[in-house]
Amino acid sequence: MSIEIDRGTGTDAGAGLTLAAVGDLVLDDDILTPRLEATAPGLLALLRDAHVTIGNFETTAIDFDRFTGWPEAEPGGSWLVTSVRAGADVRAMGIDMVSRANNHATDWGVAGLRSTSAVLDEAGLVHAGAGESLTAARAPRYLTTRRGRVALVSAASRYQAMSLAADPFGIVPARPGINGLRTTRWFGVRPDELRSLAAIRDSLPPESLHHTARRADARDGSVTLGGTAFISAEATGGRVGPYWKVEDEDVAALRLSVRQARQNADVVAVALHTHEPGNHSAEPPPFLHDLAHAAVDEGADVVLGHGPHQLRGIEVYRNRPIFYSLGNFVFMQNRQFPLTREAWRRTGLDPARHTPGEMLEQKRTKGPFDDRIWYESVAVSVSFENQGEYAGQGAVGVTIHPVTLTFDARRDSDRGTPGPADVTAAHRILNRLRTLSEAYGTEILLDGDQGRIRIDR
Repeated sequence: MSIEIDRGTGTDAGAGLTLAAVGDLVLDDDILTPRLEATAPGLLALLRDAHVTIGNFETTAIDFDRFTGWPEAEPGGSWLVTSVRAGADVRAMGIDMVSRANNHATDWGVAGLRSTSAVLDEAGLVHAGAGESLTAARAPRYLTTRRGRVALVSAASRYQAMSLAADPFGIVPARPGINGLRTTRWFGVRPDELRSLAAIRDSLPPESLHHTARRADARDGSVTLGGTAFISAEATGGRVGPYWKVEDEDVAALRLSVRQARQNADVVAVALHTHEPGNHSAEPPPFLHDLAHAAVDEGADVVLGHGPHQLRGIEVYRNRPIFYSLGNFVFMQNRQFPLTREAWRRTGLDPARHTPGEMLEQKRTKGPFDDRIWYESVAVSVSFENQGEYAGQGAVGVTIHPVTLTFDARRDSDRGTPGPADVTAAHRILNRLRTLSEAYGTEILLDGDQGRIRIDR
């Protein structure tokens, strides 16, 4: 898919291109833009004034008067849903392109996936990472602006098993879904601990371990016990704890998609949705570093990470910024409609005695997202120079705009709506992001209530 938009006022050959990006868009059943026009006009101007703006659409858009599907038994954490007005609402915010490869893409099954695609198409949003086949989900999607063509490639390592798209095989039809990055998970332990685990495994009856797991142990040098595969920390770079490896086939496919995008676009963005090692961790898994670097090596100009719902650090690699997580941009769950019976059961509340608002607010106050950290994030602007000559040049600068998502409010329905951070919150967000980015040698300069990264080429 390629869409042309009339964004920006400059047409001279020497003009540059500005790409803005935000993190997760978790929308409720109402439209948000009119409220933001009143409460956060500067933030909307940032999104609208960029030549292209990208976000992660992490929900399903459904018209329940026409919907013929159902909620899946296993969602990507919860059954996220919004109305069919969400596409036009996101477009009105100034967002032009969205990634779709994430763990909530099939919360409402293939019917929900298709409904969302139709809603985004009708709104004129370019979307990547989901499709009617694996080839379609992996394909770059394009948007042409006055300043050049932008490509978006989207992939996710965290998803439900049924979400993975597949290509047709003989008379077997294609399976709609997302561009998933399959991973093998081990648990790293010290070498002496691995030998002890191997002794325990080998003392058990041979039939206690499936032959496929035994072959995997022989191949990988791992030890499988109780369904967990352990491996020596010597093979994980000294890391003790969970460790993942992305399937070589999927890494090669991601490289190919990025290379194709590079051949057809002036600026290439790659969106990677990753929750590992868990939402609690501000440190990305090692495989995400490898994936991001591989994407840049194939021609990506910017890598946009999201998934853990909190900020992670920023790296500049070969003059290209890698945002390991942009956190949330819209995190509105307090007016979500409708709610599944399973969602109620998980909270332990009775729908006959409690309102949906009370149930959803309990999820915030007593659930995993009960801390302010999930409601502080950033929007970023990345500047490129030289129309027609972006390739190989890299970015020239990054501006970081701290954002707070309403956390303490008189009305629960305001929870999770974005706005520019005040000075105190902005400094708190920027200082945290500076600390997270120091591990990559990235220096974030403070400029009032904004942050800047100068990319010296």
